[in-house]
Parts: sequence; C-alpha cells; structure tokens
Amino acid sequence: MAPADVTEPVYLDALGPRGPYRTRVPVTVPDVSGAEVARLSLVPPVYVDRTLAALRKAGPVPAAGLDALLAAAAEEFATGTVGGLGVRAYEYLVSRTSGNPLTVVRGATRGTARFLGRARASAEQGRPRGTVRDRRDPSLGAGHAVWARRGEVFAVNASGNHPGVHRPWLEALALGYRVAVRPSRREPFTPHRLVGALHRAGIGQDRLALLPTDHRSAQTLIRGADRAVVYGGDEVVARYAHDARVLPQGPGRTKILITADTDWREHLDTIVADEAGTACVNATAVLVEGDPAPLSEALAARLSRLPGLPPQDTRAVLPVYPLDRARALDSYLRSVAAGTRAWLGGDGVVDDLGDGSAVLRPAVHQVADAGAPQVGTELPFPCVWVAPWRRSDGIAPLRGTLVLSVLSRDRALLDTLVAEPSIANVYTGDHPTYWMAPGVPHDGYLSDFLMRGKAVVGIE
Repeated sequence: MAPADVTEPVYLDALGPRGPYRTRVPVTVPDVSGAEVARLSLVPPVYVDRTLAALRKAGPVPAAGLDALLAAAAEEFATGTVGGLGVRAYEYLVSRTSGNPLTVVRGATRGTARFLGRARASAEQGRPRGTVRDRRDPSLGAGHAVWARRGEVFAVNASGNHPGVHRPWLEALALGYRVAVRPSRREPFTPHRLVGALHRAGIGQDRLALLPTDHRSAQTLIRGADRAVVYGGDEVVARYAHDARVLPQGPGRTKILITADTDWREHLDTIVADEAGTACVNATAVLVEGDPAPLSEALAARLSRLPGLPPQDTRAVLPVYPLDRARALDSYLRSVAAGTRAWLGGDGVVDDLGDGSAVLRPAVHQVADAGAPQVGTELPFPCVWVAPWRRSDGIAPLRGTLVLSVLSRDRALLDTLVAEPSIANVYTGDHPTYWMAPGVPHDGYLSDFLMRGKAVVGIE
C-alpha cells in the first residue's frame, strides 16, 4: 500500500540559485506499471547557462562548520520531510520508479546518509600526503604543495539504476566545487531529496543546483562545467574517452574468481548476494578453476527460489521493469546466450505481474571458456555467466573489471591482480562485490579527477 502522502502525483521542481523553479508543462515520471507518480520540471538551455554562471560566481562552501552541516543534511535526508515527502514516501516512490526492491532502497537510504555525513572526511582520504588543504596551513613550506581544485563547477549527468550513484558527487561539494546535478527521469527522487536536504541544512542555493533537462540541455550543462561525470553504457564511455574534463562511468563488468585451493561451497552466500543485480558493482561473471558445472547448478538452485513480487513489497528481492522493457531484455539475453548451457532462465526471465510491469527473474548460463564474449555482457538484473578458468588463461579474462572478488589463497596471483591497471578494485574473502564504505575508492578516488597538487613557494 502506498504511503498516505503519495496518493497524488508529486511535483518535482528544478532547484536553482533563486529557489524552486516549476515549468507550466512538466514531464510525467511513470512508475514501472506506466502510472504517473510525479511531474518533473525540465529547464531550458538558457536556465542552465544562468545557473552555471551563478554557481561560478559563488565561492566554495566554507570549510568551517562543514562537518556539522553535512551531519545535519544526513539526518534530514534519512528521517526528514523534504520536498513534501517523508522518508517512507520517498523510498516507496524510488522503488516504484526504479524497480529496485524496497529493502534495497531502504538500505541505500541508510548508506547514502552515512556517506553524506562523512563526505568531507571521505574526500580527504584521497589527498596526497605531500599536500596541505590551504596555503595558510602553517606546515606549508619548502617542498610542500597545496591541494587545489582543477576547476570550480562540477556537473553530474546521473543514472537512475540505483540510489547509490549520487554518493560520489557529495565529495565534490565537500572539496569546494559548486555542483549541478541533472537527475535521471527514471528516478529523480534521490537527487531531489539530497539537494533539498543540503539546502535546508545551510548549503547555499547558488552552490548546489538540481537541473532536470532534456538531452540537448544536458550537453549544455556538460560543456559549461569545468569537470563533469557522466553515467551510461559503452557508447557514453566512447563519446567522452578523449575529453579530459569528463569522467565517464560505464558498465562495471564486475567478476568473481575462485581458484582450486578454495571450496566455493563455503562462500555461496557471498557469491549469490547481489542486491537485485541493478548496479555496476553486481557480479556479471563467475570464473572458477576446475569444473564450473557444480557451481552453476548450486547458483541456479539458490536463485530459482527467489520470489517474484512488486518492488514495494518488503519481501521483494528481484528488480521490476515495465513489461515492454522486460521483454526486450529477455529477447536480448536469448540472443547473446546462444550456444551456452542454461542452468536457469533458458525458458525466459519475464514474470508478468499483470499491471504493465514484470519481474526479471535470475539467469545462470555456463560458457565454454573464460574468453567467451558473454563474460563481458552486463545486464540490469541477476544474470551471471559461469566460466572455467585455467592458469594458462592468465589475467586476460579478468581485465576491464570494476570490482574483482577473489576467493583464493594464492598470494602471488593476488599481487598480480592488484597490479593490473584495468582492475579498479580487488576484494578477497567474504566481501560481496557491492560492498562500499566512505573513504574507500569506487573507481579510484574522485579527487584524482577533481584535484591536483600545486606547488606554492615564497608566498607569505
């Protein structure tokens, strides 16, 4: 049942330097069944330009008292009424529009509040030891440098697959950037709530803006910022590959490697855990040294028991999509899975809920070798490719991985994997691939992209 404060469509205004901005003809935000749940105001390019000018004119958020301000915003985000929505109404709407199970959304609320409260300390983890925060730092002297911003305005072109995508830009705000966030039309509620909570806690409206736009205005935003992060697929990564001002965030192609010296049966809970399979840090492939069939069978048996329920049901664990989107994903899966052994999902993964939406059920496919192209195929639901891995394969099948979870006692192999530049993170033991914590880099420290060490010599 929907909370009492979401019986009518919610208005989500743009949040600019002069306060909320509502267009006369907002666009519809539908839930997974196609029903209208919100009306989102899109701003034109001229509004984007004026907002960027105001952000550029404003100074950084003062460092004094920043931690207390962030803590207040975290409390507001986690428990308050922001934009007319209490936290339970907010979580319900995120679940209904993104299709993420309500329990996943509630966990993300707690996690995002934790990141928000620690954003400054988290950002500081990326500061080089040879730098100081400010030129007035008494320790600045010969041989020291100031940690300086590479620009002043940071733009975020966000995705709507999971609420957690909005955690990184909080560090940019803590580092003194003025931030403009373009929300996804699929799930605009999280950034609207975050920006609103930060405004209410004391962050100036001329330092942080929410700018819903169409695609043309989104390009205006990205071109007008000094630095930008853009989420999307391989085509987005390719488009911005040679633009040093833009940090593209594409597919994670996260993997798990299990070597013969480890009994995977002792770690099955960790291997199966995936938080509905919608995030870039959910495992796409499991590579196992030895016969992959027993593991494939065990994964299929465990995943086949998961219930198919609407996302707002507290027992739901699988993602829900509009029925036409679910069918398209099912069709694509069938095409790429040709020639593999289907342990689960071979007869289809669409579970029609009868209201215009459908659960995407898990799929487990076994491929012939670790170099199979399916190993790099990432889909937005629990779909895993299980492959045999041999020592002769080396690390080639493991390259291009956001998170690699390694269940192995082979220290030399671990050293090699940590040294591999194309593997962003290496986890060992029973750490699920989606594990995150403030201060721990996601795809490197964001500050590597936003900041640099600047030598300051002879200034009194």
